[in-house]
Amino acid sequence: MAVTRQKLAVVPADADLSKEDFRIRQLRARDMLRGDLEGEDLEKYVEERVLTTTLDKAVAWARSNALFPATFGLACCAIEMMSIVAARVDVARFGFEAFRASPRQADLLILSGRISIKMAPVVRRIYDQMLEPKWAIAMGACSSSQGLFNNYAIVPADKFMPVDVHVPGCPPRPEALMHGILKLRKMIQDDPDIPWREGHKAHGTEEVIPADEQEAAVNVLLPGPTSGA
Repeated sequence: MAVTRQKLAVVPADADLSKEDFRIRQLRARDMLRGDLEGEDLEKYVEERVLTTTLDKAVAWARSNALFPATFGLACCAIEMMSIVAARVDVARFGFEAFRASPRQADLLILSGRISIKMAPVVRRIYDQMLEPKWAIAMGACSSSQGLFNNYAIVPADKFMPVDVHVPGCPPRPEALMHGILKLRKMIQDDPDIPWREGHKAHGTEEVIPADEQEAAVNVLLPGPTSGA
């Protein structure tokens, strides 16, 4: 939904903010309901109170404020995910508190914990059974980049399913997950945040070593005369 921000008029400190302004608005609303406003007065009244948008933006706004996460936890991050429903973070403020026990009634999958190779097909099946359109959040380092358990048994989520938002941390606090959900909310509204390098004009500060200046890797374990260990 498109909202235009306008600067408020500067009100003097000694201005008399009595009930007159509120009374005038009441009378204009009464006249409008009676059909007494005409011409420029009616045009001005409508312009001050009517907000126009497109159907696509209205649908995106409705979707972004009524996500149904799946009741699904994988590991220790699930405890932090449960905490966002409590009073401290209170995800109900944004309409996300209705966790669904069935993937066919959910449109958001929060991967809260490590994903083993054996568990990956199960997670993918749950994701495939969810409603369209659907979104996924990789919560924590394990589901994002294997994290602490970086071994042959763990697989990151974006290797076998699409992920919209990654929330770093081991485990991330409930506030961090809430921040990721709000980022996803803006993505659904097609109003993503400006990248911080563009917002702060920080181009050219990347700490990247050019390829021609990189030193060749040194193999500290030279192969033996025979194959094997």
